[in-house]
Amino acid sequence: MPEARKGATIVTGGSGGIGAAVARLLAARGHRVVVHGNSNPAAAQAVVDDIVGAGGEAMAVSADVTDAAQVEAMVGAVVERFGSVDALVNNAGVCKAMAVGEMSAAAVNRELSVNVASVVLMTQACLPHMGEGAAIVNLGSNLAVAPLPGLTLYCATKAAVASLTQGFARELGGRKIRVNAVAPGATRTAMTAWIDDDTMDGIAGQTPLSRVAEPEDIAGAVAMLLSGDAGWVTGRTLVVDGGLV
Repeated sequence: MPEARKGATIVTGGSGGIGAAVARLLAARGHRVVVHGNSNPAAAQAVVDDIVGAGGEAMAVSADVTDAAQVEAMVGAVVERFGSVDALVNNAGVCKAMAVGEMSAAAVNRELSVNVASVVLMTQACLPHMGEGAAIVNLGSNLAVAPLPGLTLYCATKAAVASLTQGFARELGGRKIRVNAVAPGATRTAMTAWIDDDTMDGIAGQTPLSRVAEPEDIAGAVAMLLSGDAGWVTGRTLVVDGGLV
């Protein structure tokens, strides 16, 4: 049965990959979905068109989620249409392979800004419009506890997401707002397109379920954590990697 939702569910980085899968699944379950896309707003609109075509309710937005003013303006537009924010999925992220000794200040700042600061800025902007029972899900990574050479910076940003998740859950528990995270393993998206087939096959071979994830695998975990079925779960990072870690 679809879940009745009064306010909006915002999905950052919702124009493709995991974010688009999350947006589509949540819309099918009755959420009024806001699909955020910054680098590709046309793709975000295409996701919205799919949702509306299937009978759901959705809105496309574009903003730099590392810019506090743009974030506030975007959330304001969402609240103007939907009245409040029921749920937030902090999915926007970037990943660039960089070895230690090759990390420029600009590259470090970008990954920290998109992967970590955006979680803070989006959460803070949405909080005034969230009531009791609202929920937040952040996207982390199983690599937060097992950094890979060349991806150490990315892994560190996702470790920060796990820490923010636990800390925010403690701070917001008194308001009856839950905060959790989903930590995917290797997932077939545009972000992982640079990984060659042999490497992907190797990851699949080490995974108990003998494959890598599809975006829909991760979307199901996000939807569960936003649902009433997870009403007694907060401050947790759920690793969704087929048993690899």
